[in-house]
Amino acid sequence: MTGPSSRMLTLLSLLQARRDWPGGALAGRLGVTTRTVRRDVDRLRELGYQISAVKGPDGGYRLAAGSELPPLLFDDEQAVALAVALQHAPSSGVDIDEAAARALATVRQVMPSRLRHRVDGVQFSGARAGVGNRVLVDPGVLEAVSEAVRLRRVLRFDYQSGGSEPGTGRETGAQSRTGAGRGTGGSQTLPDPARRAEPHGLVARAGLWYLVAYDLDRDDWRIFRLDRLAPRTPAGAVFAPRPVPTGAPVTFLAARAKGATEADLWPCVGQVEIDLPAAEVLPWARDWQVEPVSAQGCRVTAGSWSWHGLLADLLRLDAPFRVVGPAALADEAEAVAGRLSRAAAP
Repeated sequence: MTGPSSRMLTLLSLLQARRDWPGGALAGRLGVTTRTVRRDVDRLRELGYQISAVKGPDGGYRLAAGSELPPLLFDDEQAVALAVALQHAPSSGVDIDEAAARALATVRQVMPSRLRHRVDGVQFSGARAGVGNRVLVDPGVLEAVSEAVRLRRVLRFDYQSGGSEPGTGRETGAQSRTGAGRGTGGSQTLPDPARRAEPHGLVARAGLWYLVAYDLDRDDWRIFRLDRLAPRTPAGAVFAPRPVPTGAPVTFLAARAKGATEADLWPCVGQVEIDLPAAEVLPWARDWQVEPVSAQGCRVTAGSWSWHGLLADLLRLDAPFRVVGPAALADEAEAVAGRLSRAAAP
């Protein structure tokens, strides 16, 4: 510790990290006596932090949420982490670019010079996902859907048609209804009724946000893109959570992206031996299993949507390989070889 101020920052960070801290545990982490911890807690209270004493054999402290925001204090690591996170905000897929830039400018302005230089030295590219064609989610939509997930309330919403779930051709959007026009003798497009779903989780994937929910009108699990969703008010009734087919929303989305329904597994999985060192295959491996069999060869277990798709992935390696199994992959390899042979014939 460099002094009382640095120690207080660390103490505050510890109190924010978990609900209750025994006094002796705090003293041990800070390398001081319990009496010094009590004095530092009193100083934090003077700054506006509501810290209550916890009764018990060892005693302890608890940081409570205050009615007013006290001065924000960050240690060096927290400040750098905050600055990096704010710079990375454009890749979040949420429309908060301008707010994040203002927050970063505010934080940077109050940093000491030595810390400001550290933050300015952290420069990276790739923070903007799909620049020029980005799909952004309204922060209000993200907040409303997140609250529905947290409170377990049925979500009523409008959904823009034209999108399908990852890995499937299943349409998630509602279609407009056409009915007889009143007094015109013609037809008119009527607005869709609100969709109703039990929201179970939000998942961010490749710059897009998805809601995994049980669609009450379709009586089945569905995936909705948040940028196409507009919540309606008021929200519906409280619901009892259902077990997600794959165990969790993130694995459900991953499974649907692979064309599966019950587990995060590829529908077609095969094994081949490739005449390449494992080190040269690994950069292309993604979720493949690569096992060296010699200095110049390896065995690969890989999956894809189809046997044809799996062969296409393997052919990218531009090296001889032999199918180990299953028979369906060998049959597809023979069929593809025939098509290529005929394509090359004059």
